[in-house]
Amino acid sequence: MRTFYYTFGCKVNQYETENIKETMLSEGYELTDNYSDAEICIINSCTVTAQSDSKCRQLIHKIKNVNPQCIIVLAGCFPQAFEKQAGNMEECSIVVGTGAKREIPSLIKRYILSGERIVKISLRTKGEPFEKMENSGADEKTRAYIKIQDGCDQYCSYCIIPTARGHICSKPLEDIAPEVSRLVGSGHKEIILTGINLCCYGRDFKNGTRLIDAVEAACGCEGDYRVRLGSIEPELISDEDISRMESLDRLCPHFHLSLQSGCDETLKRMNRHYDSAEYRNLCKKLRERFPDCAITTDIMVGFPQESDDEFHRSLEFVKETAFAEAHIFPYSRRPGTAADKLDGQIDKKTKHLRAAKMSEICAESKTRYLKNCVGKTFEVLFERETSPQWHQGHAPNYVTVRIPRESESVSLKRQMLKVKITSSDSEYCYGEPAD
Repeated sequence: MRTFYYTFGCKVNQYETENIKETMLSEGYELTDNYSDAEICIINSCTVTAQSDSKCRQLIHKIKNVNPQCIIVLAGCFPQAFEKQAGNMEECSIVVGTGAKREIPSLIKRYILSGERIVKISLRTKGEPFEKMENSGADEKTRAYIKIQDGCDQYCSYCIIPTARGHICSKPLEDIAPEVSRLVGSGHKEIILTGINLCCYGRDFKNGTRLIDAVEAACGCEGDYRVRLGSIEPELISDEDISRMESLDRLCPHFHLSLQSGCDETLKRMNRHYDSAEYRNLCKKLRERFPDCAITTDIMVGFPQESDDEFHRSLEFVKETAFAEAHIFPYSRRPGTAADKLDGQIDKKTKHLRAAKMSEICAESKTRYLKNCVGKTFEVLFERETSPQWHQGHAPNYVTVRIPRESESVSLKRQMLKVKITSSDSEYCYGEPAD
């Protein structure tokens, strides 16, 4: 049966969809990129924002209108967090939460045999084992994700993810290196360690295991590859972690440190577990140990009760920190979170004006960061060819690098080459192969 897959949201979701796809292919299901001729459509959902839910519902309605006979499977965070809403979507033949994605192939068989609609959403409980998933990397992508952690117990006041993903749990440390080896053996050149709250890796083992142990395991395999970290929480990185990371040649000097706000009062209302001084100090330490590192981030504007003064303090902090790149987004209300109940909700116009101003500042700092790369040489990993004019790839600091492409018949995909950066603009660095 022809199966279409669509993933909303984070890198963890992408990893899980790939795992479902590999399992389905091994059981004889075929792959299609067109939902109009699919017999099964599997939608792996996100629920970080109300817009995520809306986009998911719109896609499902569109699929059902175009292809009314297909079996639609709705999986993941949206049904887990909002069981009633998702369960009432009659277009979906099967609805599962975040704890049952591995069961999707067997649930499809059950539905085909019985014709009875299936809704399987179980309460996530503390102490659940890590859902065993291992990907072979049979695709031809340049980089591959490994999910090593799931769940979150931080309970930021704006975030529904603890409800959607449950409590923290971690991939056994001994399972990391074998998966890395398989992925590298299948041709992947970059391994990205990802999780819902990556820095909480190992905490559930209660034996002192930490994220740095997982990073060392991932970096310790044979082969020509490098390792990159997903998003990390600033309060959970210690001086020892930084020292041990510094010794890992395969680790990319790119740190995505979620900021959310540069104003301490706003951070307290968000129930974030650090202040601006701690964040500033961590950035300083990382830049001392990794001189060309890129520090990227997420920034929220328009959080409830954020005054003009608080916003400007956050803006000044962001200017000072000079991020290599930042994802800016206005606060989105989520039922079931503490922030949804706060007084002082900010109007939509103000939120979007603040987002535009913050984006302007971050675009300027990105341009400066790219300009500072000029004259330096980086080992660039080249990716899928999409332009007749340029070969394109990423440096270890995740800067996008382009070099001239002389012939469309020549591909550099999955190759790592040293490139000297000769110029930059607001989006890219440009260079030439180094001698």
